[in-house]
Amino acid sequence: MKKGIGQHQIGETVDLYLLIKYAKKGIASNGKPFLTLHFTDKTGEIEAKMWGITPEDEAKYISGTVTQVSGDIQDFRGNRQLRLKTIRKPDKEMKAEDFMPSAPMAKEIMLEQVNQYLFEMSNAKIQRITRHLFKKHQQAFSVSPAATKNHHEYVSGLLYHVLSMLELARGIADQYVSLNRDLLYAGVILHDMAKVRELSGPMGTQYTLEGKLLGHISIMVSEVDEASKELGIEGEEVLVLQHMILSHHSKGEWGSPKPPMVKEAEILHMIDNIDAKMNMMDRALDRTQPGEFSERIFAMDQRSFYKPIFID
Repeated sequence: MKKGIGQHQIGETVDLYLLIKYAKKGIASNGKPFLTLHFTDKTGEIEAKMWGITPEDEAKYISGTVTQVSGDIQDFRGNRQLRLKTIRKPDKEMKAEDFMPSAPMAKEIMLEQVNQYLFEMSNAKIQRITRHLFKKHQQAFSVSPAATKNHHEYVSGLLYHVLSMLELARGIADQYVSLNRDLLYAGVILHDMAKVRELSGPMGTQYTLEGKLLGHISIMVSEVDEASKELGIEGEEVLVLQHMILSHHSKGEWGSPKPPMVKEAEILHMIDNIDAKMNMMDRALDRTQPGEFSERIFAMDQRSFYKPIFID
């Protein structure tokens, strides 16, 4: 089977069909325009620069376009980069969705498993609010990426991230029985749910205007308030659920208006951090040969990680 872009190593030559995930125009130091292209297929993605572009190139090579490219994989500041030799439209029609990376589980199975966690909740107020919002956004939630880059930035990435966090939450709650499972599970399910409004969707994912001006944290706090009023629910549960969402990034410089001030909120932040970082490390190390270091991971202080020979 032919290797995908995520399986090629530095120094290798490629000739592949790839989807342009997104394209951005820039101006070089000599005043000439260029395109930064992010290519992707089912196995991963890579960045390339297209120099000396024309207006026709800019109109032709846009987000969502399948292209046939050839070139060399090179090292650029600790990361893989594709040095383009040729790029053109394919001779045959090809579907963009066939090139989009997706979660390793079917969305139907993941939705069923998240619903099981909702079923296990015993606090009626927390369960009703969480179920109401999950049902409201279920369709978009099931296909949305969790981010534009760094972690779970693929089809159904948000749902996969949440399910993974729920599994972690269950194990931690088994160990620390003083934790309130309902609150922790609800926090996991709701904390990033507004990314369905903050982000444009799985194809060429960008921040929406609402996402840029408000952000998923503020949007979701408002949604919890609206849901509680619509369902006629009052009480401390509503306030604490909102706090879980407000504080899940932990610090102001990381985007949280408030630090965690209930223990379930602190654990939510830790679980979120663990799952995001494991996803980043696993994907970088999947592209790394045993005995070598991975490419630099931007969101982890530009660190490279070693892949021990004996672990492979």
